[in-house]
Amino acid sequence: MNATPMNAYQKAQMDTLTGRELEAAVLTKAAMLLKDCQDNWDAPDRKQRLQEALKYNQLIWSLFQGELSAPENPLPKTLRQNILSLSMFIDKRIFDVMAFPAAEKLTFIINANLNIAAGLRGSPGDE
Repeated sequence: MNATPMNAYQKAQMDTLTGRELEAAVLTKAAMLLKDCQDNWDAPDRKQRLQEALKYNQLIWSLFQGELSAPENPLPKTLRQNILSLSMFIDKRIFDVMAFPAAEKLTFIINANLNIAAGLRGSPGDE
């Protein structure tokens, strides 16, 4: 069994989060994966770690796009459109980094993830 006490704790923590808290946690993890790549750009395994971090970010933003595009999404239309526009820009940035890797290109994605996560944590109301 590969479960460590830390993995068990993280799973338990994720199981108890509300929707917004979970989204914030996932965005923060995505940002930290990219930040680690950025901070360790010259590491021998950077290419693999960068690819994994970019794919994780791409998956998250694709899920958000699907949720935001759903007609039953309760967010105001203008907010949904703004977040969808941001997600399309992030998609373009991810593809750009995949094609032409550069550490400084990660900053926008990292900041966007962290800012939205902070907003989700500070937002009043239910999930």
